[in-house]
Amino acid sequence: MIAHSKPTLNGEDFSAVEEVLRSGNIAQGAKVVQLEENMAGFIGAKAEGVAVSSGTAALHLALKALKVGKGDEVILPSYVCTALLNAINYEGAKPVLADICPDSFNLDVSAAKKALSKNTRAIILPHLSGLPADIEEFLTLGVPLIEDCAQALGATYRGRMVGGLSTFSIFSFYATKLITTGGGGMLFSDSQKLLDEVRDLREYDNRDDYRVRYNYKLTDLQAALGLSQLERLPSFLARRREIAQRYTEAMQHIPVVLPRAYPDREHIYYRYVIRIDGIEAQRHRVTKVRSDKEELGRYLELLHRKGIGCQRPVYRPLHHYLGLRGFPITDKVWQTALSLPIYPSLTDDEQEKIISEVEEIINPCCGDHHNPKLCKIPGMSLRGLSRAEVPSETREQARELDKAI
Repeated sequence: MIAHSKPTLNGEDFSAVEEVLRSGNIAQGAKVVQLEENMAGFIGAKAEGVAVSSGTAALHLALKALKVGKGDEVILPSYVCTALLNAINYEGAKPVLADICPDSFNLDVSAAKKALSKNTRAIILPHLSGLPADIEEFLTLGVPLIEDCAQALGATYRGRMVGGLSTFSIFSFYATKLITTGGGGMLFSDSQKLLDEVRDLREYDNRDDYRVRYNYKLTDLQAALGLSQLERLPSFLARRREIAQRYTEAMQHIPVVLPRAYPDREHIYYRYVIRIDGIEAQRHRVTKVRSDKEELGRYLELLHRKGIGCQRPVYRPLHHYLGLRGFPITDKVWQTALSLPIYPSLTDDEQEKIISEVEEIINPCCGDHHNPKLCKIPGMSLRGLSRAEVPSETREQARELDKAI
């Protein structure tokens, strides 16, 4: 099975961790401080970051430092993971969901404006899949902005790295993120006062006063791995862009919607997401009309059978969990968006197999992606061709698709 995502590790990573193990100083210490400083230098932050135990912990501390609490509202997109919802609920605040942009999948600023109220205390703005949201539009709303950069370390917006442009920014170092410490996170702020508050809340021990504080520390063992990974981040990002470019070039003639490019933003492709909206069920000799959701589930199942680890970019939108309606773009994207494997250690041969299988399953009348002439008329269903016109391997693929129904 070709994994959907996985960490890219080498001997330097192992050596860095081994050095800390042998030192005996494995808890929070000098390596954590160094990682905080190096991350700040990388993204161009005004002050060093605050390393914590996870991206969720980073978001929780950001909300806590902003005094978000019961009766306050926090705006966020529905098309995100539940970790954001959890952090808001930790503080007893009310999550206010908003719809997304159909092309970028990021929070729609017009939807966020409509969601504003006198109780709005913060907006959480994820840069989904590695594509920066339109940050400047949100900065005009006059509400503290928390950039969720968990999927966008190294991405740029109008020539500047994301993560240094807002009240708070948070990062994640989970196993499959752009760099990893196994688990961990970091946050930055344009306010030294807020950073001092976060540092005070991060750990509870050795204090002269008492208030509720947390055990959200990163360890030197984790930081050593993070430092090693951060040194190679430029090469990681270059490889991701190379893989993304190859996907884009190879899939031009497949009837899917490819990632959109924005001239003022640099996508770093934490995910390479295609959309199957517009593909009719009858293209695969299906007589019963299917919903987009059913179609996507069928494609995912077939790709897994072929050894390709694809998945939805977001497991389930937040409004589904909360029993809410009125998020048409989020629903459409969730029903049609499919994330292909992309990570620095993905090999060319593995990517070739992914491209080939995606083409055979989504566009069986096109056969080999190196020979688009096999597709007599772009978008024509197999029923539009006589048996003699359809290559034998394509007929076999159609039979396999029929069995999956």
